[in-house]
Amino acid sequence: MSEDDRRPQRKSTRPVQGEGPQRRSTGASGAGPRRPTTGSTSTGRARPTTGSTSTTRTRPTTGSTSTTRTRPTTGSTSTSGGGRGGGKKGGKGGPPRDRHGKPIPRWKYLLRRIGIGALASGLAVFLLGFIGLFIRYETLPVPPPSAFALQQASTIFYADGTTVMGRLGQADRQVVDVSKLPPYVHLAFVAAEDRSFYTNPGVDFMGTARALIKTVVFGKKQGGSTITQQYVERYYVGKTTTDIKGKIDEALLALKIDKQQDKDVVLGNYMNTVYFGRGAYGIEAAARNYFGKPAADLTVSESAMLAGILPAPSRWDPALNLAQATFRWNYVLDGMVQGGTITQTERDAMVFPTTIEYANNNVFAGTQGYLLRTALDEVTATTGKTQEDIETQGLSIVTTIQPAAQQSIEAAVAQMPTGAAPNLRVAAVTMDPTTGAITGMYGGADYLTIQSNAVTQDIAQAGSTFKPFALVAALESGISLNSVYDGNTNRTVPGFDSPVHNFLGVNFGNINLIQATAYSVNTVYTQLNVDVGPDKTREVAIKAGIPENTAGLDANPSNVLGSASPHAIDLASAYSTYATGGLSTQPFMVASVTDSKGNLYYEHQTTPKRVFAEDVMADATYAMQQVVNLNGGSGHFAAQLGRPIAGKSGTSDANRSAWFVGFTPQQVGVVGMYQVGPNGEAEEITPFGGFRQITGGSIPSRIWTWMMGPIVKDQPVVDFPARANIGKANTSTPSSSPTPSPSPSPTPSSKPSSKPSPTPTPKPTAQPLPKPTLQPLPKPTPTPVQAVKP
Repeated sequence: MSEDDRRPQRKSTRPVQGEGPQRRSTGASGAGPRRPTTGSTSTGRARPTTGSTSTTRTRPTTGSTSTTRTRPTTGSTSTSGGGRGGGKKGGKGGPPRDRHGKPIPRWKYLLRRIGIGALASGLAVFLLGFIGLFIRYETLPVPPPSAFALQQASTIFYADGTTVMGRLGQADRQVVDVSKLPPYVHLAFVAAEDRSFYTNPGVDFMGTARALIKTVVFGKKQGGSTITQQYVERYYVGKTTTDIKGKIDEALLALKIDKQQDKDVVLGNYMNTVYFGRGAYGIEAAARNYFGKPAADLTVSESAMLAGILPAPSRWDPALNLAQATFRWNYVLDGMVQGGTITQTERDAMVFPTTIEYANNNVFAGTQGYLLRTALDEVTATTGKTQEDIETQGLSIVTTIQPAAQQSIEAAVAQMPTGAAPNLRVAAVTMDPTTGAITGMYGGADYLTIQSNAVTQDIAQAGSTFKPFALVAALESGISLNSVYDGNTNRTVPGFDSPVHNFLGVNFGNINLIQATAYSVNTVYTQLNVDVGPDKTREVAIKAGIPENTAGLDANPSNVLGSASPHAIDLASAYSTYATGGLSTQPFMVASVTDSKGNLYYEHQTTPKRVFAEDVMADATYAMQQVVNLNGGSGHFAAQLGRPIAGKSGTSDANRSAWFVGFTPQQVGVVGMYQVGPNGEAEEITPFGGFRQITGGSIPSRIWTWMMGPIVKDQPVVDFPARANIGKANTSTPSSSPTPSPSPSPTPSSKPSSKPSPTPTPKPTAQPLPKPTLQPLPKPTPTPVQAVKP
């Protein structure tokens, strides 16, 4: 039997083409009832069920006794209907069929199968991904803020605590409490960057998806679209993340932080972190660099402009792209109207704000560079803070420099006559003698050109400014101001290899120590130094404030003529001891240091130390007042100030340096000048300003007067203590005759021997002191103190 013969056949009920319906007659010859097929036990149309052997569903027709049609189901062993195997699948070797039994094309079948598989796989991946994200969310820690986000520039202030001298930092940022700003300031940022900030969960899911696609697929950097996401990126991550994992972590952190931190905290940290252009990080620096004011003083219009340029501040700065800045400003204001921050009427009245000119100057340029460098060095020395600490920790450093005093010093130096050699250097400093606070300092014209501070780092021979140390030594030894010495020039003095002469070869005859101080008589003071001992003069200088390791500070007879080379600040310190009547204080420039949270970190404490008796200093100061009071005194130009002033001029050998140091009971001032050769050697100061020689009583005393005038004019006039008249006058008579010298120098060029021999003291002769003749004081041209633009 063939395969086809074994296959059950389904009998068609359709009429054969060309034939009409046939009716079977039960009485026709040979037309009896048909025998059912093998295995069939019923007639009609049968549909066997799963596992049945021949169950059929019979639909008998009229007069029919055996017409059948069967549809076996899956697993049926029936042989009725269908091809081999039966059912939709068509059996072994047959095509797949739909539920109606029609064959399904294999390509459709395969697609259907692939689609179902892909859907199942996608669901599985989604489920696994969701589980993975959940686990990552739960285990992802909130990291500490990035180091850069916490960096704040330190601010150095003048003595008033408000005038800025300069800002130093790797990032120009000053963190402020945003909650203390006007509400419209932070609401402007909400209108500009994330208008659903207060209602969203911290993440814009569609925006994050776009950022992932642009970042990963197209390689274009794009940050998060909500303020919280931007906050995470800048405050915690510190830079734009470019990989999928980083972007996902940012989004998860945003979700977590949104639940952990108050919205206003997030907004505040964000506003203190973001970059605004012009080197400004954070709202405080931005307000300062664009409008020259603190953030607390921003207007609605200014706030809207700053918030508007955030997406591209360096390109949308109004100074560079006014049109785009205006467009964004309008966008923010419209958002503020929609958010109810301002009314439409208020918005219509707004005008675009005017920004200040921004100049990215070097903070150390000009004279203020010397102030800043000195302050920074002192902070490091007193607090242990490193330069990096200062540039990143947002310290507030208040100095002792008074704006008015600094302005006065700079104006006085600028008034100096023209014609000076280009390598002439000028040092000028003022100081409060009662505290040691440096109130003003001129260390040079431009720190960027010469980094050596003329006040604190350069040295120059002191000249006759050392004579007051010998005077105090004499008073302490019991020698009174009335003691008389031979003041003629070209005098032989024990301990010197050649005769000592006076400036311009002047013969003064027998004069007392008051006159010898006023006229700076070399021959008298060299004799006095021999009487008291050069070691005693050196000791007094050190006790007054001259450092023991000062170059040239030796115990030889010439030390009274200023063979030592101190710094200008050393002379200021030493003469402060005279101004206070014997109390020594250490000079300083840093008054206090406060951390970024306003906690006091360091505060200078002044501890005056008595080093000389008051009566000794009263007599010494009386003699030094005559330097100014006496007509012909080396500092007589300063008498124009019309108040008690004491001081001393000083000029080194061959006019290589010139000084004037003067003081009132409230203020000490030092002016020095010297000329530096190409190899750093001292040169003779080239004459200028109509002077044949530059001495301490010429240009230095004038600069001193010009700078001190404005400083002391508003201070009460205070007298020095009255002369105490201590000690005894000498009783011996001078024994030598003077020999005039045709070409004298302020300091003798002779070299002292190592062991001076004593000389007798002359008999005193009282001489009246002439009254000073006052001259009009030229008015200096003021120059404003400039606050530094970072």
